[in-house]
Amino acid sequence: MILFPAMLLQAQGLRIPGTTSDLSWTVVVILTLVTLIPAIMVSMTPFVRLLVVFHFLRQALGTQTAPSNQIIIGLSLFLTYFIMQPVGAAMYQQAAVPFQQGRISINQALDRASVPMEQFMLKFTREQDLALFVAAAKLPQPRRAADLPMRVVIPAYMVSELQTGFQIGVVLFLPFLAIDLVVASITTSVGMLQLPPVVISTPLKLLVFVAAGGWHLLVGALLNSFA
Repeated sequence: MILFPAMLLQAQGLRIPGTTSDLSWTVVVILTLVTLIPAIMVSMTPFVRLLVVFHFLRQALGTQTAPSNQIIIGLSLFLTYFIMQPVGAAMYQQAAVPFQQGRISINQALDRASVPMEQFMLKFTREQDLALFVAAAKLPQPRRAADLPMRVVIPAYMVSELQTGFQIGVVLFLPFLAIDLVVASITTSVGMLQLPPVVISTPLKLLVFVAAGGWHLLVGALLNSFA
């Protein structure tokens, strides 16, 4: 964690702001953040959209377990790291560096670290989703989206990401659905009723996907969607 250097400075006898009580709270915050990392990964990053899209792709191809869940999750994690690296660098410069230098407290560091993350989420959150949670929380209409609290921004961002992921999934499904329909109609018309259409359509869908450079196109489109 980026806050550990402050603890090392304290252990070496170097001065940082606050008392022993502040250091205890720092340890509590660090341990809490460590336990919340999976939830943060799922709710505040592109991980949701990526995982939903890859799941839809696998269903559209009809390959059942190929690629496996481990491969899909691993690819989603590293793409999430790639996309979030500039946000993480901004959080480090704005929050971690001043905290390590003893210029701000742990609470100020957390407040500063939340700003780049909130800006990222708001960039990809629909206004109607924000309005939904603002109304549900019975909050007054803010003058700008940046004034909204995290308890509104995070669920609104997740709903927006799910909506976007499903939209991309529908677009992925359409060409493969067309192949399924054509194969099913041909096999039925020639009287091949005992042969499941999926036996023929699955290799054809894989051939089309590989020939078109499907992984390259899909990953490129996903990265551009977060540009």
